Amino acid sequence: MEYSSTQSEIIFSTQPEIDIESIIGQYHAGKVYVATEENVFKLWFDKLPFLKSLPLVVIPSGEENKKLSSVELIWEFLSSSGSDRKSLLINVGGGMLTDLGGFAASTFKRGIDFVNIPTTLLSQVDASVGGKTGINFRGLKNEIGTFNIPRSVIISSSFLQTLDKKDLLSGFAEMIKHGLIYSSEHFYELCNVDFDNVDLKSFQDIIRHSVQVKEYFVQQDPTEKNIRKALNFGHTIGHALESLLLEQHRPVLHGYAVAWGMMAELYISRAICGLDPETSDDICEWIGSLYGNISISADDFEELYKLMGHDKKNEAGRINFTLISSPGNFEINQECSKELIFESLRFLQNRKNPEND
Repeated sequence: MEYSSTQSEIIFSTQPEIDIESIIGQYHAGKVYVATEENVFKLWFDKLPFLKSLPLVVIPSGEENKKLSSVELIWEFLSSSGSDRKSLLINVGGGMLTDLGGFAASTFKRGIDFVNIPTTLLSQVDASVGGKTGINFRGLKNEIGTFNIPRSVIISSSFLQTLDKKDLLSGFAEMIKHGLIYSSEHFYELCNVDFDNVDLKSFQDIIRHSVQVKEYFVQQDPTEKNIRKALNFGHTIGHALESLLLEQHRPVLHGYAVAWGMMAELYISRAICGLDPETSDDICEWIGSLYGNISISADDFEELYKLMGHDKKNEAGRINFTLISSPGNFEINQECSKELIFESLRFLQNRKNPEND
């Protein structure tokens, strides 16, 4: 099943192999290539023989491999395999791989078509939709990249059956964000998800709702000049936390950092946008029950503040926040003092959820 998008074809598939074969049939024989990552290759490619039979390159899994040398592996593979400007690259994997493969396709011969087949919840609701491609550089997330829309995105909840609870929760954080910035109805739908007993077939409908929120912002603002910045909620502080913990050799999944970032930015939203404190506390309590606590010290605050200063959405040297005034209502281009940012970090630092400790 698919819905129309002015950006790219989004296919919500119950039979991904049929949808993939239909797309492959639209290209010349020998001009379709596959990029995937080690974990996905081991878990899925024996079940996807039509992809396994195509020329393919396998990239090591892990965020630490979202770097230029991995892009070079794809470029070298495409070049040595005889790819031309009418070729297609199919990216099969999580957000790291779809970002990486999208960037490689966008820059090879000044751009070839690519299709994303996201295999994690995070990549289905966030990374593979919206046309952002990129790699990490000098310790900064997605520092190098392009805006380039995939020809198609094939989303199937069947791929999620191999994920553990932590990986599901990592993607779920982006869904929470979508509810908080745009749809209180979607947010309260998410509050009822039971991660100890997930029905993947019905969960695909919830995924669709989340993707439609992101598509709304992408269609309104393809290159992030205005309201697409709403999708940054939780990420100004979240990306800084993610980078800091990576520097400290305590890496965390992206969604966990975003969840903690949302909690801190909900605190800031109270001061700047008038978010109801009781509502904020209830949401933070729920997020904390899912993601637990983060261990940071006051000695980390200056480094976190410095990392926030590298956020790509900043303007004129000012740290740029997206905040919310109530669930479903966002405010972009918000600034706040360094003191308030540190206050939000102390709020995060001092939170206690005994059931997660």
